[in-house]
Amino acid sequence: MSLESELRSERVSHLRLSGFTAVPAGTSVRDTLAQMRAESKTVCLVTEDGGLAGIFTERDVLRKVVDSPEVMDSPIDGLMTPDPISVGPDASAASDKQLMDQHGIRNLPVLDASGQIVGSMTHIAVIDWLAGRYPVEVLNRPPDPERFPRKAEGG
Repeated sequence: MSLESELRSERVSHLRLSGFTAVPAGTSVRDTLAQMRAESKTVCLVTEDGGLAGIFTERDVLRKVVDSPEVMDSPIDGLMTPDPISVGPDASAASDKQLMDQHGIRNLPVLDASGQIVGSMTHIAVIDWLAGRYPVEVLNRPPDPERFPRKAEGG
């Protein structure tokens, strides 16, 4: 079985999904950032009526908050990405990674059949899966495999 076919048959639920912070819609940007910092998370999933309403990430902080301190006391709803693309836990890891690449997404919420948040898929989850499946090939690759040292001692 090839690497590509293995990744296509691998389900998102088998990957190590990233943790996330969750806040209800209407939470202030200040409180959302405080919770993200306290929990050491880079992604916040905003919930409403028990479902996913939006996503707010560290990239949003840099693009929408850093130069606009006046937004700190406004609701997160105005800065989050509403109705983000999400996937189910039984989806193919390969197709979801392709979806992330196509849309420039770094955090892909994973929801179960009832709409409950399971986790957040990232590129790191795929790399971790690859490293676990092929540790020698992934973890022992030099940064530039075509480059050889000029001297025997590597210097």
